[in-house]
Amino acid sequence: MAQLLKTTFLPSSIGRSSPKPISTNRARTTQVQAKIREIFMPALSSTMTEGKIVSWVKSEGDKLSKGESVVVVESDKADMDVETFYDGYLAAIMVEEGGVASVGSAIALLAETQEEIAEARSKASSSPSSSSAVEPASTSGNTPEPPQPDKIAQLLLTCNSKSGSCCGVCGAPSIRGREKGGSITDVEAAAAASLAPATPKVGSTVTPPTGIVLGTVAPFTTMQGAVSRNMVESLAVPTFRVGYTITTDALDALYKKIKSKGVTMTALLAKATALALVKHPVINSSCRDGNSFTYNSSINIAVAVAMDGGLITPVLQDADKVDIYSLSRKWKELVDKARAKQLQPHEYNIGTFTLSNLGMFGVDRFDAILPPGTGAIMAVGASQPSVVATKDGCIGMKNQMQVNVTADHRVIYGADLASFLQTLAKIIEEPKDLTF
Repeated sequence: MAQLLKTTFLPSSIGRSSPKPISTNRARTTQVQAKIREIFMPALSSTMTEGKIVSWVKSEGDKLSKGESVVVVESDKADMDVETFYDGYLAAIMVEEGGVASVGSAIALLAETQEEIAEARSKASSSPSSSSAVEPASTSGNTPEPPQPDKIAQLLLTCNSKSGSCCGVCGAPSIRGREKGGSITDVEAAAAASLAPATPKVGSTVTPPTGIVLGTVAPFTTMQGAVSRNMVESLAVPTFRVGYTITTDALDALYKKIKSKGVTMTALLAKATALALVKHPVINSSCRDGNSFTYNSSINIAVAVAMDGGLITPVLQDADKVDIYSLSRKWKELVDKARAKQLQPHEYNIGTFTLSNLGMFGVDRFDAILPPGTGAIMAVGASQPSVVATKDGCIGMKNQMQVNVTADHRVIYGADLASFLQTLAKIIEEPKDLTF
């Protein structure tokens, strides 16, 4: 029965009966009248190994209907409502609010009837899962063992792009995005942030930012933990860096001309990068197994943006094929969803090339760390007036920006990057193709 349902349940000790056999050659069957099912911690993305319980929407003893929200779970990138697949009663909560559980582990028990609630609670109290949740404030260093890849794959969720909801498979709960406030920074936010704090007067006391208690140890949030794992994984990839100076006068003029139509500088940079990648597909490739590499069929530009407690990389899909106006509208939509922590996995984990821009802070150049599973990432600095020598031997003034590309040297070589950057510079310095 468990295999037919594709879910795990604990059979009740009551309510079983055996029908009379019709013939001696036919096997006897046993009908299960009631069940106690486990509610699992779902895998909300392919990189998620654990999730944090933000809040329980339902309380122990509450009656549940199929499709109702039961609990809000914080993954490495978003907060999601977890729904039940079955009617019944929330018999026992095994991981309290604020607790952390590994993907695939039981976080609650669902009883089919009221009579089974007491039995379910008894099983929950004796279950090792109820005591294995990781408390977020713990600093003991105990990390839950990651689930096996096949179990993660079993619990992955298939999203409905029209409704924004997700359906669980193989007994996993279904999920949907949940709004949550927060701040986000992208290339349009230059004027919103101070570049440096005011110089304090002599004798005055400098206080730390709100929410920070000096001398304390703060555990990683779920998002910070995911970023940490990705950064450590990046160390295994042999990378190198190539820098280039690009004149931006023509791009700045184009931006001023079409900014009123909703076009963003992020979209312009993404579009220019995508058009350059069309001519240099090796820069858009990726190596995952160390023995081969993939020429990606789509050009999906991921853009790193800062959020409270971490960062995320919303993806502009098929950036080479989408016009600049639609691309700008899509970017605004992605930023709004990221701010509300409503991004679906396919909106942040399918990037083939990444942009990271710190120009709004006045940073003129920096190096970016290569995200796992991609071939290259480009760090973009601020566009600043620079004194340059003109072709006729005179001295002139031009706006220029520095870009540095970090690439996987197993796939991409120095000459590949140099050629790509030459193409990108030509597109930015003659941006007529960006508005087609």
